[in-house]
Order: sequence, then structure tokens, then C-alpha cells
Amino acid sequence: MNGPVVDVHAHVLLPGIEAYVAEIDPDGLAAAKDLDARRNGRESSVESGRMIQDRWSLLTDLPTRLAVMDATQVDVQMVSPSPSHYYPFLGPDAALDVALQVNAAIEKLVSRAPDRLVGLGVAPLQHPDQMVPALDDALRRGLRGVEIGSFGASPSGGQAGTVELSDPALDPFWAAAEKARAVVFLHPFGCSLDERLDRFYLANTVSQPAENAVALSHLIFSGVLDRYPDLVVVAAHGGGYLPTTIGRSDHAWRVRPEARGCTHPPSTYLRRLWFDSLTHDGAQLTELIRVAGADRVLLGSDYPFDMGTDDPVAAVRHAGLADDVVQAILVDNAATVLPSLSIGFTKKGFA
Repeated sequence: MNGPVVDVHAHVLLPGIEAYVAEIDPDGLAAAKDLDARRNGRESSVESGRMIQDRWSLLTDLPTRLAVMDATQVDVQMVSPSPSHYYPFLGPDAALDVALQVNAAIEKLVSRAPDRLVGLGVAPLQHPDQMVPALDDALRRGLRGVEIGSFGASPSGGQAGTVELSDPALDPFWAAAEKARAVVFLHPFGCSLDERLDRFYLANTVSQPAENAVALSHLIFSGVLDRYPDLVVVAAHGGGYLPTTIGRSDHAWRVRPEARGCTHPPSTYLRRLWFDSLTHDGAQLTELIRVAGADRVLLGSDYPFDMGTDDPVAAVRHAGLADDVVQAILVDNAATVLPSLSIGFTKKGFA
């Protein structure tokens, strides 16, 4: 590879933040954990707890992280907080306070390995008026942007009071992110389908790609990407279901007047977004490249969770793609999303 291999989808767990939230809002945290348990079901909740315990050092220990990166030929990770750190139940002041603490924790982690890590903070989507201050704080700390969920959940977990990405209240945030060319990493956590997905781990296998599709559709159909054409939005999980079913969106745009909130057919906007490569299927990755473009796909592992891939570079290399496409996904496209990446970063010498 010519240049550093960059994984844009890698997480860190911040136990100190969780402990702080438990102090300031123990009832809210307990209710959120209960909601998460109901959404996932008992069997999946137990298995997820076991998985986190087994991978604790991968999530919390920097030397372990760097050793795994070396072993998997990843030069640089763009590290984002585990989505469990969104805390949608917090009120406006507490949500901003916690977001700033998350940003500070990510800054501290990145500062310990500045040649291997870049960072993302968080912005509380459930409180649109707090998102610009959170983004500004992340950028002041040298982070590359923020991670957000697919919708701002109400404290009750229901649909009342949700903030969708089409909400006009988010316009100041989109404007600030566009002006700063900040990365907005779209990563769902939770699903409004709730207990319908509480078996067979559907709360992850179905909800994550569904939430990605819904959130991206709100962005596209509402005209957000027309108003802010230079936004840098990176969608996790290959954009979920949307890229492989985009023809239905285009058809709706042609035949339904209420679906004409965007200027162009929805498929057009896939080439204004970025997507990680985490599709778990070479044919689906090929389709993503067909509809979005080889210049719009970035390496993503979902490190270190079990629904990610333990060898992301190999997954891309074994997907049957042309050599120049592999080079674009592993190296080149990250230089567009993170234009100063080559400054201060060195290739580790992987073949």
C-alpha cells in the first residue's frame, strides 16, 4: 500500500465516563440499561455482557489496541466512543457536560499515540442546541469531528420527541460541520422497533442496517445534502440497507410528490456521502462501490466488537476488487476525508 492504511470505524470504551453518569443520573442510566436489555432480550444481553468482558482489554488498553493494529496491518485508527456513551436520557446541560468529558477522554487517548490514532468526539443529538458547542469543543481539542446516532431518542425510548436527521433544528449543526469540514460519523445505537427485535440478536443484525437506512433517508429526502453539499458524513456498516435498495427510493422520488424534498434522485446523494467497508459480504461491498463510487468507501472494522471484522484489511483484499479499488478503500479515500492525515503519520512498513 502507498500510504497509511486507515480504519475509520474503531471504538473505545470509557469506564470513567460511565461512572460519572452513574453519579449524576443513576435513575436515568438504570432506565436506559433496562430499555437496552428489553430491546435485546435476555439471551442476547447475557451474551453481549460476556463478549464485552472477553474483549475488555481491546476496548480499554492502548498497548493491546496497538498490537492488534500491527497484527492486522492497520496503521491508523479513527477512534470513536462506544455508542453506549450517547446517554440520550440526559437533560440539556448534563448532556453537554458529558459530551465535553467524552471529548476530553478521546483527546487524551489520541495524545498517547498521535502517530497511530485520530479521534472523534460526540454531540448530543437529542438536544440540537447543544450539538454545535460539543462539535466546537471536539475540534478545539484536535479531534476530527463527532459521532452521532441515527436519531435522538426520547428518554422513554418511544417515538414521541425523537429528533430525526431531517429536523430543521439541526441546521446550525450541519452548517458548522460543513464549514469546519468536520467528520460526522453516523453510527446507530438502539432501534425504535424495540421489543420486536428481542430475539435471535435481531436488535443488532436487523436494527443497525435498518437505522442506517432510515437516518440516511432523512438526510437525503429532506434536502439536507442540497443545503449543505460539502458535509463529510461517514455512514457505518456500509450504509445499512439503503445502498442495496436505493432503486426503490429513486422510484418513490419519481412518483410521490411528498418524496420530492431533495432536488435530485436519492441515488445521486450516495456519491456525496462516505461509507465504511463493513458489509460482511464481498458482493454487497461490490454493490456499494457500484452505487456510491470506489472513491466513497473507507476501511471499517467496528473494532473490537464481535459484529465487526477481526481482520478488516484481509476482508477488503479478499472481496474480489481491483487493485486500484483496494488501494482507494484502504488508503486513498481517507486522505480526502482526513486531508491532513499524511502529516505526522508514517507508514509502518506493512506489505
